[in-house]
Amino acid sequence: MVLLGGSFLMGNNDSSQFPGDGEGPVRKVTLKPFYVDEAAVTNEMFAAFVDDTGYVTEAERYGWSFVFKLLVSDAVKRTVRQSVAAAPWWWRVDGADWRRPEGVDSGLDGRMGHPVVHVSWADADEYSRWAGKRLPTEAEWEFAARGGAEQRRYPWGDVLTPKGKHMCNVWQGSFPERNTLGDGYLGTAPARFFEPNGYGLYNAVGNVWEWCSDWFNPDHHARGGRKDPAGPPSGTNRVIKGGSYLCHASYCNRYRPAARSSATPDSSTGHVGFRCARDAAQTAAAPSRKTR
Repeated sequence: MVLLGGSFLMGNNDSSQFPGDGEGPVRKVTLKPFYVDEAAVTNEMFAAFVDDTGYVTEAERYGWSFVFKLLVSDAVKRTVRQSVAAAPWWWRVDGADWRRPEGVDSGLDGRMGHPVVHVSWADADEYSRWAGKRLPTEAEWEFAARGGAEQRRYPWGDVLTPKGKHMCNVWQGSFPERNTLGDGYLGTAPARFFEPNGYGLYNAVGNVWEWCSDWFNPDHHARGGRKDPAGPPSGTNRVIKGGSYLCHASYCNRYRPAARSSATPDSSTGHVGFRCARDAAQTAAAPSRKTR
């Protein structure tokens, strides 16, 4: 984990593309010292948690999850019953879960170092508690993701691919039908891939969306606190940050530290994962056994 803390300018005043997201206003936020994971929780790490506790994810209990259509095999395609009307590239796939990210005929071979996906907010929270950690607040997440690049568009600067170099895993080509694989990946990349940001965090944007502890409210920042903000006291959706391998400028240009979106806490998809945080004053506890 990386030890961070201090003050930074949070948010973005340009609301022209996603006015309902509530990225602004830009405000100075101060955070007490905290630790944050260098990378997203991987399949290997989540497997250790499941092996120790017997935990069953919400996707496993439901029996299905949402998978991006180009990742689904021909055999599984014949069993797909439903897609999302507003986003037809998402298919409801029976048997899809963290162990079988694209359905019953998929697995984790070669992907143990990739971020775990098909995990709900509750799943991420359970893992964090087991590990003696917690989910980061949105403010902590954004501070860490910026890597010290104050008010830059991306953690590395203002250009997505400086001198043609890919710095993150996002959609290349024409979404959602053609991905040129310019950055090397159609789905997830390893959790520790591309160059880390100025604070040593990998894949702070792109690859997978990451759960935060906050409830989502598009107006809360305009009136919320400026010291260790933790979001509104209640809500229906939780904050997710960072964008994913499906983000593209034509559709979901949210692979920026200031960008934000949300999902219901029980949501499970193939492009959402998480990383953990911990109070600096907190002593890391040994993983605690809890069976569910």
